[in-house]
Amino acid sequence: MEPKGQVKSSAGAERFAVIAGNGRFPFFVVEAAREQGIHPLVVAIKEEASPELSRKAESVRWLGLSEVAQCLELLGSERITKVVLAGQVKHAQIFGGVRGDSLAAEALNAMDRKNTDALIGAFVEMIELRGIEVVDSTFFLKPLIAAPGAIAARRPDEKEMADIAYGREIAKQIAALDVGQTAVIADHACVAVEAMEGTDLTIERAGTLCNGKPLVVVKVSKPSQDMRFDVPVAGVKTIQVMKRANARVLALDAGKTLLFDRERMIAEADAAGIAIWGMEA
Repeated sequence: MEPKGQVKSSAGAERFAVIAGNGRFPFFVVEAAREQGIHPLVVAIKEEASPELSRKAESVRWLGLSEVAQCLELLGSERITKVVLAGQVKHAQIFGGVRGDSLAAEALNAMDRKNTDALIGAFVEMIELRGIEVVDSTFFLKPLIAAPGAIAARRPDEKEMADIAYGREIAKQIAALDVGQTAVIADHACVAVEAMEGTDLTIERAGTLCNGKPLVVVKVSKPSQDMRFDVPVAGVKTIQVMKRANARVLALDAGKTLLFDRERMIAEADAAGIAIWGMEA
């Protein structure tokens, strides 16, 4: 699909691109950028991004995961100076989808550790070697970052706070190994930890294991979180999944977690009696 419109920016020489994966993240970035007078080029990943992006952004190009070289050429030809990575790309999709591109395949073969962060980090390096800055994923979204303390109306009780502390220890360990970033706790026992399936499926799995016992969900950033990609995110869908699983608390790293549809998310949590807690560093 050819781009529609032109990449426009109120920042003069700065020209932005958003590389869009799945979920609502790209939509929030595009909308927030537009509110700041910036209309970025959206490079939408065919296997992941929503077709609706074509109606929401002024300039969109669709490329596959196997078209890394074409993506880099496009950024250069459009004279892009800053890139925002927005939206998840499924772990299995990354490792299955890049091999058709010789540039990506070479990077993958050269890696000692073939995890998701390493592959995305290699892509970021390819972009920045061309003189293009990959900025913090939250560049346009600072108001959506979780603050410390109670975010919803209900505060966790003493027992839940103990489960949060325990869950955070576990979640930080798996995050340090780049396995996942979420642990689900019930009565000071670890019920489930996240791997490739993502946070929501981890919560659902925990719900099937606990026979209705209330759960505490703890989602953390990585010890050396690169805010340019894979920033922790929670939103309305997370609360809806928690309701089905009888999860009563969602604890998140303050200052490093984005809350999408923030007002609606909090309203749904309040209606369900779910506590949302921002954990301080």
